[in-house]
Amino acid sequence: MKNGVPVSEIMTKKLVTLGPKDDLVTAERLFKKHHIRHIPVVKGDAIIGILSYTDLLRISFADAIDEHEEYVDTIVYNMFTIPQVMVHDVVTVTSKTTIRDVAQFLSQKEFHALPVVDDGKLVGIVTTTDLIRYLLEQY
Repeated sequence: MKNGVPVSEIMTKKLVTLGPKDDLVTAERLFKKHHIRHIPVVKGDAIIGILSYTDLLRISFADAIDEHEEYVDTIVYNMFTIPQVMVHDVVTVTSKTTIRDVAQFLSQKEFHALPVVDDGKLVGIVTTTDLIRYLLEQY
């Protein structure tokens, strides 16, 4: 395996983002449409939070109700704002951070995505899925 490879080699650069005024119904639609589990919340180019699909599931009644699930979720989602549900203290890395450092960090923490920020601007996101794909390419 190569040493010192920057995370910019594996990060997702084509980002799906939300703004603080977007709603959770929009967020759920984006999660499902793009088959992703983490969406950075931005104000301009700056990241102000991150919303995970797990965050949505925590406030959802999807498992409890079958027949009117979408309707109930919409009502629940409209009770909260993105800033109320998102993680605010976002840990970020730069595009020059090594894949090894990112892998080590994610293996020790309880989250699965790191926004990539250069000079205060969100430029990508790296997830555990990106790391697994990279490892598979190595073998």
